[in-house]
Amino acid sequence: MSRPPPLHLGFLASHGGSNLQAILDAIAAGTLPARACVVISNNSGALALERARAAGVTALHLSRQSYPDDEALDRAILGALRSAGVNLVVLAGYMKKLGPRVLGAYRGRVLNIHPALLPRHGGQGMFGMRVHEAVLAAGDRESGVTIHLVDEEYDRGPILAQARVPVLPGDTPETLAERVLAEEHRLYPDTLRRIAAGEITLEKL
Repeated sequence: MSRPPPLHLGFLASHGGSNLQAILDAIAAGTLPARACVVISNNSGALALERARAAGVTALHLSRQSYPDDEALDRAILGALRSAGVNLVVLAGYMKKLGPRVLGAYRGRVLNIHPALLPRHGGQGMFGMRVHEAVLAAGDRESGVTIHLVDEEYDRGPILAQARVPVLPGDTPETLAERVLAEEHRLYPDTLRRIAAGEITLEKL
């Protein structure tokens, strides 16, 4: 099995970036052979940008504030990713839909993480605590984490990896979210490691 090219990661994150931190930690520990090239956020106050700077990674704020036109913002994000030499885009809590230029240029090379077992509890508007509330409202006995490729439809791209998390008696959305997040922090770096090792094949990498 031939190894794919080295992973040059570009991240998009809107808020805390705890999954970004888990991946940066794995790179620093040597368990994930990859390079973090750039972190882009639509939120100038995002903790994700602080995490990037602390790790010595280029941190950029690109949003409608500077690019009020969707097409211009799409071009700016694509330009930043290309300038940084990114060959794999990692969404880490990015709350905006990617534009057609970024999706076209990186088709099959954009990953997202979702805090449920897709195709259940996915789609537009299903993020954060809303997902865990929906899991409990449905009476599901398990939830989990899904890592999938991104296309034009929310949460509909091919699934690369999943991990299951039991729903326990007495769970609240907050307690379920805590256990799911711990699994996210394990699964995202491990999935990237498997891509780097050629165990998961991305056709266009």
